[in-house]
Amino acid sequence: MAGNLTSVPRKTWQTLSSIKTGVILLIMVVIISAAGTVILQRPVTEADEMQRAYSPQVLRTLDGLGLTDIFHAWWFVALLVMVSLSIVAASIQRFPNSWRYYSRPYKSPDETFRKALATQARIVIKDEDSGLAAAEHVFQRAGLKPERMVRESSFSVFGERNRISELAVYIVHASLLLIFLGGIVDALYGWRGYVAIARGEQSSQLELHNGTIRTLPFAVRCDAVGQDNYADGTPKKWWSNLAVLEDGRVVMRKEIVVNDPLVYHGVRFYQSSFGNTGKVDKIMFTVGPANGPGETREIALAPDETLTLDADTTVRIAEFIPDYVVRDGQVYTRSTQVGDPAVHLVVESKKSGKAVNFWIPPIPGFEQNASSPYKFQATDLQMVHFTGLQVSHEPGQWAVWAGVIVMGLGLGIVFYLVHMRFWAVPVRDAQGRLVLWVGGTANKNKDVFEQRFRKLVQDIESEVKVQSQSCAAAHATSLAGD
Repeated sequence: MAGNLTSVPRKTWQTLSSIKTGVILLIMVVIISAAGTVILQRPVTEADEMQRAYSPQVLRTLDGLGLTDIFHAWWFVALLVMVSLSIVAASIQRFPNSWRYYSRPYKSPDETFRKALATQARIVIKDEDSGLAAAEHVFQRAGLKPERMVRESSFSVFGERNRISELAVYIVHASLLLIFLGGIVDALYGWRGYVAIARGEQSSQLELHNGTIRTLPFAVRCDAVGQDNYADGTPKKWWSNLAVLEDGRVVMRKEIVVNDPLVYHGVRFYQSSFGNTGKVDKIMFTVGPANGPGETREIALAPDETLTLDADTTVRIAEFIPDYVVRDGQVYTRSTQVGDPAVHLVVESKKSGKAVNFWIPPIPGFEQNASSPYKFQATDLQMVHFTGLQVSHEPGQWAVWAGVIVMGLGLGIVFYLVHMRFWAVPVRDAQGRLVLWVGGTANKNKDVFEQRFRKLVQDIESEVKVQSQSCAAAHATSLAGD
């Protein structure tokens, strides 16, 4: 019984540290993350759009499974934790051997190693010193950082490049852990919400994706909002001029557009929508005497604003209906979008105290336009627009971006750096000749390495010949001097 209990942790560890387990978990993360880009996610997608995209039953099912907010779902966080534990377990199990291989490279090959090495060559040399000197010189030119190895019964030269390549996989592992750590932190401590602010208004509250209200320690004010159009009238971009206020004082201003958010204290405000509130900002009119010729002039009226037309007469906007309809003897608002607009003006006389209801357009049963001392014609309409802001706090993003940078470094090492090792050892061949045994190995790109190895052997042969010729010339000069 005790043996079975002790074997459970061991089997769990072996399963967790298995490459197969890690690969399966990574594939699951990739598939689910891809699903998160296909299935509409809250709160990035507005509620109306979600309801248009999915039937009520499908939407309830997706919400219940957490598929409309995948990256904050508890089961996705659990999956990231499992992948992270698998990477850590695999690294712990394999890193000691890799570190020994990295920190204590094999520099003096014995006879068994030389016989088993696949890539090797032999060069006939005159003596050990000249052969080793030739190899050392060629290694130096090739950037292999040669080392002269001295043993009791042998001498050799060892050179290598890009030993860090052996640890590249652990750099990639570290990058994945950073990315997953950022994702876990965002899922546990991050949040996303939405707020709509009309021009001139400010807000410190926003609605989170779960319907709760979150209050920020600062307020955001919309100073201006607009839409730029292409020549054919189609929307080009939305923009908003935002101001951040703390204790009633403006501490930051920025014009934001799509994909260029305002960031303050780790909170990001993204431009996500634009529209009108159904409320009027200003209406432009031409006004002139109702009876007979007279001078007309342009005026602009805002809601709740009273304008003096003459010493006895004032005018104000009583109500504006962006899309009106008359039903059952009443004027109703059909929608907040400008369709069939109507404006109700009240023209008052100070002396008589009489008020005249002037409607544009005239609505029978409501208008008293004929009794007005002035006639009005609407020439332009300016609506109050709002900016829709997606707001997010993602404290794990620094870890994610650090992981992306580290992964780029690790993958660069994996794909572009090859760990190459070369040895040169003077030995006797089967015929008893003194030869320089040259061997090499690489951890990847074997075909390219074979070409490089042949080039290295040719350079050593050339160097050996040069040294032999130099020695012969020096010997001849010495004899001539004697």
